[in-house]
Amino acid sequence: MPRFAFRIEYHGAPFHGWQRQAGQPSVQAAFEAALARLDRAAPTVTGAGRTDTGVHATGQVAHADLARDWDPFRLTEALNHHLRPEPVAVTACARVAADFHARFGAVERRYLYRVLCRRAPPVMEAGLVWHIRHPIDLAPMQEAARALIGRHDFTTFRATLCQAASPVKTLDEITVEAVPRASGTEFRFQLRARSFLHNQVRSIVGTLERVGAGAWPPERVAEALAARDRAACGPVAPPQGLCLTGVCYPADPFAG
Repeated sequence: MPRFAFRIEYHGAPFHGWQRQAGQPSVQAAFEAALARLDRAAPTVTGAGRTDTGVHATGQVAHADLARDWDPFRLTEALNHHLRPEPVAVTACARVAADFHARFGAVERRYLYRVLCRRAPPVMEAGLVWHIRHPIDLAPMQEAARALIGRHDFTTFRATLCQAASPVKTLDEITVEAVPRASGTEFRFQLRARSFLHNQVRSIVGTLERVGAGAWPPERVAEALAARDRAACGPVAPPQGLCLTGVCYPADPFAG
């Protein structure tokens, strides 16, 4: 059976995350339902990452084995037709080798978290940013974030129900930048690693926000990391500001 890789974009608000769940809407279930309209075998889709309830994606990657050797362009068009009106779209599709695996073959995942600081609530970007009414300071957050780069035990920054075998992960990059807006300021937190723990990104962003707000000194983030204790973490940032922006492989399945 030919194997296909898909790059998928979705708005996470209507879904209880990527992973299929009994009695709950999920992105995986919506995608598999669309595939079932094209393939009677109703193939299972494997995603690169299990985004949480309300989290978005512009660069989720998944694979599936289909009975028919589709032209990728026609497969993309057919899937996007059957995905409507769900807020899910295929932005790229490619025929890949039988040993390609969207999850286990990934060597890097990238996330973007957006915070909008202003008094007025967001309208055009409602549900896509974490709206904060109070100001936050960029430089202390950048200072605190540097302590998290590298290989660490991230127990402090993972959910208590996280199923990962080990809390030790390598955070390759975390950048924090401020983008002036016509009204207020947008703060963008970009994180890059081979893999992440459950709620790791949101826990980090929520903790850094406390530093930016002046409630925590920057050095407290390093102390929280060293504590290896979930109780030492700051508040967990809400899901709507988080987006999975990319998944990388040794060879780009969508190149060419």
